[in-house]
Amino acid sequence: MIRYILVYPVIILFSIIQLSCNSKSDRDSNHLLYWSSNNTQEIEFARYIVNAWNKNHHNKQISFQPVPEGQSSEEIILAAVVGKTTPDIYSNMWQGDVEDYARAGVLVALDTLKGFKDFIYTRCDSAVIKEVTSQDGHIYQIPWKINPIMLMYNENIIKHLGLNGPPSDYSEFDSASEKFKEGNIDSHGYVTRWFGYSEVLVTWWQRFFDFYPLYLAASNGAPLVKDDKAAFDNKYAVEVFSFLRNLYANNYFAKERLSARQDVFLASVIATRFTGPWEIAHADKFKPAGLRYNFYHMPVPDNHKGPVYTYGDPKNIVIFKTCPNAELAWEFIHFMIEKQNDLKLLEYTNQLPRRKGLESDPVFGDYFKNNPKMIEFAKQSKYVRGIDQYTNMTEVFDIISQEYEASVIYGKKSPAEAIHEAAKQVNLLYLK
Repeated sequence: MIRYILVYPVIILFSIIQLSCNSKSDRDSNHLLYWSSNNTQEIEFARYIVNAWNKNHHNKQISFQPVPEGQSSEEIILAAVVGKTTPDIYSNMWQGDVEDYARAGVLVALDTLKGFKDFIYTRCDSAVIKEVTSQDGHIYQIPWKINPIMLMYNENIIKHLGLNGPPSDYSEFDSASEKFKEGNIDSHGYVTRWFGYSEVLVTWWQRFFDFYPLYLAASNGAPLVKDDKAAFDNKYAVEVFSFLRNLYANNYFAKERLSARQDVFLASVIATRFTGPWEIAHADKFKPAGLRYNFYHMPVPDNHKGPVYTYGDPKNIVIFKTCPNAELAWEFIHFMIEKQNDLKLLEYTNQLPRRKGLESDPVFGDYFKNNPKMIEFAKQSKYVRGIDQYTNMTEVFDIISQEYEASVIYGKKSPAEAIHEAAKQVNLLYLK
């Protein structure tokens, strides 16, 4: 998932949007346009859903296309909003963008549509509903699918290290890392294999795969922003920075970029990685004979109590105000996320629908029986968080990422100094 929105385009959005949000469409109100992700599996799922709908709704047709190609889907959506060329329905909305668009007045308040509230409380628990509720009290997005970030680990290496299972807390992770490093130093003192790897790029969305899921795990799912202020200037964020800094300082994680190589996990160059369920199909297709792997929760502080949360990497569904028939759009979406079609989503994409009772629901039983690696993600799905419903969330992650580079990767600042500085800069974003 890659997205990139700078401050300047957002300013353009807010200055132009009032000209576009009240414009009337001259399109047929019974023929709507739906954009999906341009991921191959999601395109296949979208085609299935649209064909199934159109077959039984001859007078209420849906046209489908993947979001057009570009540097990122979010950049394309921003351009479409400004140019008044948005689709009616979009199912690849990053949660962190919704508040910006809601305040700009370009999204339909879904809770004003007939039957929406009853349905959403059937599908989602109260914590999820609270998470997707905007600052004005309305809901502009439908929680649709998630890809929880977890620890992927090489079972062969863990067993070789004499461990009973994957490391659970920071001390166990450090101990396992040291054992692994001791066996992988050449005669010149160079580390040839590492216990783990996370991209060292400063790009803000990379923090979805290291700092942010670890912060959620440490803090029991605490927010980054609350009451228009940084909420992460706390011991949990400092502990996460300290934990990650130690991994790089001791050569447990590689500072060099390994992503240009062949898959370093499947080659056993690394023993662990922080990743999502999309790795399963890739690993099963390309893993060498004998390699065994599984998934576990993110590492937590040694004194952690309670469930372990992580980042769910949610993508949600929205209806743009350019839509000439919001009720029809909602009717189609309702069909798209019915339980049987959520099963189809799983079967086509191996991405989890964001609905309560997923692990125990008999509708999904055969799928998980046939895809046992996905069971760990289904269990984790009860303890995931998305993105706080505030504006400027791209900038929040960018600020954190800049301080992450200075402290975690290069050790130029202490973790406490870096987190405090990040919080100060974030607070400036929300000054009235």
